[in-house]
Formats: sequence, structure tokens, C-alpha cells
Amino acid sequence: MNDTTASASPERRDDREEIARLLPAPAERDLPREGHLRHKELLMRQIDRDRAASARPSRRLLRPALLVPVTALALAGVLAGGFALEGGDREAAAGTAPGTATDMRPVAALLREISGAAGRKAAPVVRDDQFVYTREKVREVDLTSGKAVVSPLKDYEKWIAQEPGPLKRLGLIRSDGETFPLNAELGDTNGTPAGFSRPTYQWLSSLPTDPAKLLDYLYARTPRVDRRERDQAVFEQIGELLGGVMPPRTAAALYEAAARIPGVTRTPQAWDATGRPGIGIARDDERNGVHTEWVFDRKDLSFLGYRSYLIKDAPYGRAGTLLSSTAQIRTAVVDKAGEEPPGTAGTRDDHTG
Repeated sequence: MNDTTASASPERRDDREEIARLLPAPAERDLPREGHLRHKELLMRQIDRDRAASARPSRRLLRPALLVPVTALALAGVLAGGFALEGGDREAAAGTAPGTATDMRPVAALLREISGAAGRKAAPVVRDDQFVYTREKVREVDLTSGKAVVSPLKDYEKWIAQEPGPLKRLGLIRSDGETFPLNAELGDTNGTPAGFSRPTYQWLSSLPTDPAKLLDYLYARTPRVDRRERDQAVFEQIGELLGGVMPPRTAAALYEAAARIPGVTRTPQAWDATGRPGIGIARDDERNGVHTEWVFDRKDLSFLGYRSYLIKDAPYGRAGTLLSSTAQIRTAVVDKAGEEPPGTAGTRDDHTG
């Protein structure tokens, strides 16, 4: 998930900067960056929504004293925990499942096959004035009550502007029937340029397509995160780029680059958020005790989604506790923000799209 937090008026930015100043130090273990950014995005939108609502007599802006603890939990990366794996999820964590064949391909060979499949796809035409549309299913963890509460499967739609920028309006996101603007990141006073935080098709096309050079680029440019292994940070950075509309040569190079990261393995059995079975490409962050996994379709090796769970007991959950889970349903290129590709309405409640 991109770090596309909303910012608009100086007063709103002042609120966020004050909240950020009050945040505690990060926890010893921390969410994979995808889950961290998703919670940050949702909470910042809640702040915006409450500020906008304060102009109406029927509602009051939530007091900062109430907002800070919840926001701090998300931004400090302790929105982990959730529910223990059950059934197929527990078997997936162990790497086996009843009634299914075990995939014994070495991870390097599997990633070469995934790379080849990605590289053979037709390259789409994406103009700078268009938007990349993504729809996904997500399970979220909420700690507002002080206890981890896992939401039902939720539907998210995003429209990301493809202009090179910098841009102050990045696109739109729709969830639970509400549509919100995606504005420049906090601190980007002149707008957010194309890059890791806003990976446009043209920016992705500019990345090195030689796997060794691309991996050097990723290690040099991936933001550093306290208490996170450097190899893990680069692995998760690649994961954040997956799943959208991407140049085939770039996708192929990313998978080949991932095969060169120390500690990357394959999990023969994996499931996305909707329960679609697949093969996993994974890495364990031993420092934080977190397993992060990309899920691919067994037949055509297309990207299905990602998930992560604890591999060590932590104060907020036992080993096996699910931290995050997504399923990519659809991607497309559209002309306007808010425009849905043909046939989207008919598949809105489907798992496979």
C-alpha cells in the first residue's frame, strides 16, 4: 500500500505534525510495512473526516487526546495481533495442506518461472493523463478498543494518477461506500513525485531491467526502517510495487532481483485473503518475528495477494497470529478518477473478480 496520507489546509497539517510529534518510539516488533501504511492511511483519513465534520452542528471534532493514542499505535507499527490461523491458514503456515501436491521447486527456479510468466505479458499503453485502477479485498486489524479486532473482508478501490508530478492530488480511494481523495504525503509541500510512494507506470518503466542493477538500486534507495533487517526492508519494498499495472520487463526484473535477496524462500501452500490457494514467495524477519509472503496462482503464476503472520510469540499475539492479508481482484487503466472498468459492478461482491 502506498503512503498516500491526506494533507490540505495548513491547519490540518498542523494537527498531523502535532500528532506525529507525540508518537511514542516504535515497538520491538513491528508490522510489515504494507499493513503499517494501510493503517496510517485509514487513520489520517479519519482525522480529515472528523475535521471536515466539525463544521456541522451535529458532530464535534474528536479531541486530540482521543486521537493520539489510536494514531500512535498505527504509526508506531504496533497494530499487529489479530486472530490465530485456523484451518487452511494454519496448514499454510506449516507449509502443507491435505489433499494437495507439494511443490518442491527451489525458490530461485520458481522465481525464474514467475519472472518469465510476467515478462511474457503484453505491455499496456498508459498515458500520463490516465489513472491506474486497483481493486482488492483486505482483512484489517483494529486496536481502537485496546484489543485486536479483525474486520470482515473489505473491498478497496484505488485510482492513482499517472502524471509524473510532483502532485498534491494523487487520486482517490473508495471503501465502505465512501470515496476519499488521496493527497500528497505529509511533508511534501510541493507535492509527491513519482517514485516508491507513488509508483507510476512511467516511473516503473524507468527502473533498471537488469536484475543485479535493479537490486543495487533497491538497496540504495529503499527507506531505512528502525529495527528492521535491511534484506527484509528491500523484500517488502518489492512487495509494495507488485500487483498493479506494471511494465512486463520491470515485473520480470523485480522477481529475478527478489531471488537474490538472502533468506527468500518458497512456501508450497499459501492462501490470499479470499482463500484462493497458491504458491508463496516469502521471507522471515527473524529480528521482528514476522513472516511476509507473496501469493501466486499455481497455474499461470499471476500475483494473487500477500499475507503476513507472527512466527514468534509477542506481547500482542502468539506465533501464527495473522497480521495482514489481501487479495488482488482487478487492475485496469481508466481515463478518470472514480471511473470503474466495464463489468466491475457485477463482480463487486465476488472473491475472484
